[in-house]
Amino acid sequence: MDFFCGLGLSVAIDLNIPGYFFFTSGAGCLASFLTLPAIHKNTDKSLKDLNTLLSIPGVPPIPSSDMPKPVLVRNDKAYECFLENSTQFLKSAGIIVNTFESLESRAIRAISDGLCLPEDVPTPPIFCIGPLIFAHNQRGGGNDDVSLGLFTKEQLGEIAAGLERSDQRFLWVVRNPPSHNQSVAIAGQVDPDLDYLLPDGFLDRTKDRGLIVKSWAPQVAVLNHDSLGGFVSHCGWNSVLEAVCAGVPIVSWPLYAEQRFNRVILVEEIKIALPMNESLDGFVNATEVEKRVRELMDSEKGESIRKRTKALKSEANAALSEAGTSWIALTKLVESWNQG
Repeated sequence: MDFFCGLGLSVAIDLNIPGYFFFTSGAGCLASFLTLPAIHKNTDKSLKDLNTLLSIPGVPPIPSSDMPKPVLVRNDKAYECFLENSTQFLKSAGIIVNTFESLESRAIRAISDGLCLPEDVPTPPIFCIGPLIFAHNQRGGGNDDVSLGLFTKEQLGEIAAGLERSDQRFLWVVRNPPSHNQSVAIAGQVDPDLDYLLPDGFLDRTKDRGLIVKSWAPQVAVLNHDSLGGFVSHCGWNSVLEAVCAGVPIVSWPLYAEQRFNRVILVEEIKIALPMNESLDGFVNATEVEKRVRELMDSEKGESIRKRTKALKSEANAALSEAGTSWIALTKLVESWNQG
């Protein structure tokens, strides 16, 4: 069952059916949720106000404000739900995780060794069977892809200015800014008006090295294109795995959910991303966009993470192959069903 369906475990237990959780984010994030009850016990403050580094087994020190967004406010209903679900994990027959061993070896080992729980609390079996995505096999590298969520007109202008000044080729998926009109949100929006949203003359000045796509593009196909050399991403876990399987390094620009947590993991632990640094209100100026795009595409550090990402692409393929770590984990999962 999904993490958000934790109450369903009681039904499985009542029917004497083994209940398994499917955790769709990474092992590092799972470690943070398993540790959440201990964090909760050790402070009476909201994590957003704690202003400290959290020690979570298997991952780098995590700024408390970079924990997944639903657990930042202590008296919020979402916090209570996540805290309750983190304890439900322990009653399950196992936890299925969309990751693979060589991508998050330290976090997986910490969870499996019981380091995220009190000594007297057993950890359910962990089955790392990822990456669970569809991926093409061949690609090269040269352009930068920008695929993010909803931004204000002002933020779109800064992105445009940064991309223009970077002198890099790019593909940019532009969406309409967020709407507060509920009827528009339900009915769906028309394609964005690029002449209105982007700076005057931007489209003409960048037409020979930039391609703007309205609203949506097939992300996996784009990531696996021979010309792509970098990916500006919100760091949702599916997007992370898609980039890894394509061997594409990331500029991480988190927006919500567990994405800020993922940024720490990608930059400091897995080392396949550069951080986009935002102001306290989340705004990123053109200078930062230009700097990070240039750094990714034309620096020794960018080349280092590119090599690391390409190596992980091979390791992802190996994990999914027969006798690979994910193949073995899936086999053990099926065997546990038969035994149950």
